[in-house]
Amino acid sequence: MSDLLATSYLGLPLSGPIIASAGPFTGRLDTLRELEAAGAAAVVLPSLFEEDVVAEEMEFHEFMEVGSDFAEYAGGMLQEVELPDLGSDRHVRLVAEAKAALSVPVIASVNAAHAGSWERYATMMVEAGADAVELNVYAVSADPRRSAADVEAAYLDIIREVKSAITVPLTVKLSPFFSSFSHFAAAAVEAGADGLVLFNRFYAPDIDLGTLGVVPTVELSTPAELRLPLRWMGILRSQLPTTSLAATSGVHSAADVIKVLLAGASVACTTSAVLHHGPGHVGAMLEGLRFWLEENDYAGGVDQMRGSVSASSVADPSAYERSQYLDVIKTMRSRY
Repeated sequence: MSDLLATSYLGLPLSGPIIASAGPFTGRLDTLRELEAAGAAAVVLPSLFEEDVVAEEMEFHEFMEVGSDFAEYAGGMLQEVELPDLGSDRHVRLVAEAKAALSVPVIASVNAAHAGSWERYATMMVEAGADAVELNVYAVSADPRRSAADVEAAYLDIIREVKSAITVPLTVKLSPFFSSFSHFAAAAVEAGADGLVLFNRFYAPDIDLGTLGVVPTVELSTPAELRLPLRWMGILRSQLPTTSLAATSGVHSAADVIKVLLAGASVACTTSAVLHHGPGHVGAMLEGLRFWLEENDYAGGVDQMRGSVSASSVADPSAYERSQYLDVIKTMRSRY
């Protein structure tokens, strides 16, 4: 990999600025190897969701306990069986196997639901060999008794507790739904986050008109979704100059990677583009990025270009804020 692309994220040296974020392809060793071969500089493994882990473990426990209802089973000789990979064991094993199979950093993702669980699962991932931990803060705050301040305080407590429990870098994947995102981002860093991932995509449910049931839906991201993380990268880069910032949602092409890096991202994360085009698409994006760097005389590579179009670097920083909205409205009026 060319030195033009070399960079770092969370203090980890990387061969390039593209990370394969959590998804089906980062949950299997064969596709993990393909992603690394294509140039993915790090991988984020599928999230450990506490509810899934507990449900799997409880289901297996109930299956094993059912034998006590049958006298011939309870009094007989049990055959030795290989226990399946369940619950947290499945995630721990994937971390260990990925570390053994890959030379790029392996990042474990954790989403818990109860006090104490976040740091317990994060510690398990680190002990299995994870190079960093990503807190996947994915929760819908629908309790009317909890204020925004209550929700934010709970998140900050999670960050502090996990940071104190692990010995590797910690990053936090956030949603954009904060009343004052800049304030919370700074508070998350003060609480111990070494990096922030912008943004988590909330998969909203749909209604099946045939059954009148509420059903889950999965829709891959589109390049249009890049606008939101692009804006906040541009704003946060000058506010949090030493914090690692990862852009996700909408990274589909070399042009998208270039844009988020110019705005101030440390790295670009992609899942949907890889699912659309296959792991080899990472290599195509890197080739496009390398060509652009050479054509635009960025001899210092990725690290030189980073943030050169952030809010602190452009002539009109308000372009990232209200004035941009006004310009869009004027353009719409003239066009239609």
